[in-house]
Amino acid sequence: MKYDYLIVGSGLFGSVFAHEAKKRGKTCLVIEKRNHVGGNVYCENVDGINVHKYGAHIFHTNDKKIWDYVNSFVEFNRYTNSPIANYKGELYNLPFNMNTFYQLWGVKTPEEAKQKIQEQVKKLNINKPKNLEEQAISLVGEDIYNKLIKGYTEKQWGRKATELPAFIINRLPVRFTFDNNYFNDKYQGIPIGGYNTLIDKLLEGIEIKTDIDYFKDQEKWNSLAEKVVFTGKIDEFYDYKYGKLEYRSLKFEHSRLEQENYQGNAVVNYTEREIPYTRIIEHKHFEFGKQSHTVITKEYPQEWSLGKEPYYPINNDKNKEVYNSYKAESNNEEKVIFGGRLAEYKYYDMHQVIASALSRVKKEFND
Repeated sequence: MKYDYLIVGSGLFGSVFAHEAKKRGKTCLVIEKRNHVGGNVYCENVDGINVHKYGAHIFHTNDKKIWDYVNSFVEFNRYTNSPIANYKGELYNLPFNMNTFYQLWGVKTPEEAKQKIQEQVKKLNINKPKNLEEQAISLVGEDIYNKLIKGYTEKQWGRKATELPAFIINRLPVRFTFDNNYFNDKYQGIPIGGYNTLIDKLLEGIEIKTDIDYFKDQEKWNSLAEKVVFTGKIDEFYDYKYGKLEYRSLKFEHSRLEQENYQGNAVVNYTEREIPYTRIIEHKHFEFGKQSHTVITKEYPQEWSLGKEPYYPINNDKNKEVYNSYKAESNNEEKVIFGGRLAEYKYYDMHQVIASALSRVKKEFND
């Protein structure tokens, strides 16, 4: 059988494209390298707790169309992301807000907090920040930087803050209200029953094959369809001819604990350099679980190398140049559509991936 579309990868881009193509009467075959569908939003059910297997995924958007789109498949709960920072046993609210400033300095009014930050920034007299450290200190002063930014950022990037470019931290969210909601977006939540419910609805009635490495028999898979939708690494598609794109990777350590509540919050960041993980996720809190056990995940950032999972594109000048060479070549492909975080080499949030897929669908089907 010849399909209209072969879709390589069953993450959000591939699943949305497959769903929309099927809706328009097209036939699709989805192939997936892992042994499950859903890409990085996949959840593993551990005795009633939906474990975010590849890191915390919190859906948030200002785009009502995207919010209505995902809610047409599954109902979302009222989860609000309010992470806590643990610095050497001291707890602080994130993002930086009046609760944080009270915890740091005992200040009770926005005016006092502003004054405290301004005093610290002024004292340092940094005119042209040369690196991330100077940039961050010039925005929020030394106390916030040393306790809540420095260690976390250095772990995340695997580099000293003085070796990282200033632009990474062009602005920092500072709120002079008692608001612990991490995101400013109008809509936020987690699919009731986990993200698999969303992916399963998107891929309903579509043929799927898992445990398939597309590159092991690329010609065979391409021959099965009129067009290919490719959501993997664009440099791998072109056999790294212009060089390898760089990423940061993550390692996850999952533990089931026979206690009801480990940390009282879904996300706790560990901001000191000496603790090797950046955060601990307690998954049951994403869905307000009441189970007698819990599952936690420690998240360790690491250098990416072939064989590891690529998570965060490193969008510096060198990588942009390499990507642009691949992008130019991909623009000439008549039978291949590239989409998603890896194929577009972009740090996308979930709503942005869905928007990108819907926009590609519109273009493809002249809607």
